[in-house]
Amino acid sequence: MTYDIIIIGGGPAGTAAAVYTARKRLKTLLIADAFGGQSIVSDDIQNWIGEPHISGFELAQKFEAHVRAFPDIVDIKTERAIAVAKKGDDFEVKTEQGNTYEGRAVILCAGARRRKLGIPGEDAYNGKGVAYCSTCDAPLFSGKKVAVVGSGNAGLEAVQDLFPYAAEIYLIEKGAALRGDPVTREEIKKNPKLSKIIFNADSTEIMGEAFVTGLKYRDMQTGEERTLAVEGVFIEIGSIPNSEIVKDLVERDTWGQVKIDSKHGTTSHSGIFAAGDITDDPYKQNNISAGDAVKAALAAYEYLLKKKHAPLS
Repeated sequence: MTYDIIIIGGGPAGTAAAVYTARKRLKTLLIADAFGGQSIVSDDIQNWIGEPHISGFELAQKFEAHVRAFPDIVDIKTERAIAVAKKGDDFEVKTEQGNTYEGRAVILCAGARRRKLGIPGEDAYNGKGVAYCSTCDAPLFSGKKVAVVGSGNAGLEAVQDLFPYAAEIYLIEKGAALRGDPVTREEIKKNPKLSKIIFNADSTEIMGEAFVTGLKYRDMQTGEERTLAVEGVFIEIGSIPNSEIVKDLVERDTWGQVKIDSKHGTTSHSGIFAAGDITDDPYKQNNISAGDAVKAALAAYEYLLKKKHAPLS
């Protein structure tokens, strides 16, 4: 069969898009290997509107329950999309599981994945002191000295996650100033467990034996190479958009983010819409992803109306 809409992704963007396409009575296929998006690993989300406190796991459950409330109009496939191609006037989505699905329009909500430093020792000590999820792994570093590489909200929140566990925390900042939410910046500075914020530091190597024993970095002002004795390194330097599946179809920016018209979520290819962390929207937030996905869903509905594919009542 040919779906009216194929939505790729099960995070806040994919979920919101599916709810709105369902309400417009568009036959929808949602393809996602899991619900929740990147926030599924968060223990305490405090900025999801309407929920002062909710875990990423609980939020993911609510996402899935909301989409499954439309069983007559939304099909869900727990698969991973690997390619989107044009097929006549429609589109074809292939999955890692070897299946192919057709749709008249596509909404890309595939999100992003963690960015790596790409330095010696990073892969060798992954799971042996190198971590990318402070919410998941902070308890493993009780009483230990830990470095957090990266600033922005991701770095600041990782420091916060480590406060109840680590003995000492070093925040490694490549720039000359601390970025991220001003309130959070001031809060972490007050905690004595934050031993030092090291600015202008370019991480060059993660060292260890059986487990991590240190982080080597270069002082970008003096060129001097220094070593920080730590037992853990949390890497919080942003993410990479999962946009490879449309690399031959839509325009992307230098970082691989899908370029969109923020008014409607349209891309450079007619019939393909996008929302969330896969796009070039500068604000990577759950609430924004959901709102942008609603706009994309409504724009997709209007697109199908013009092509006389959408229901009129």
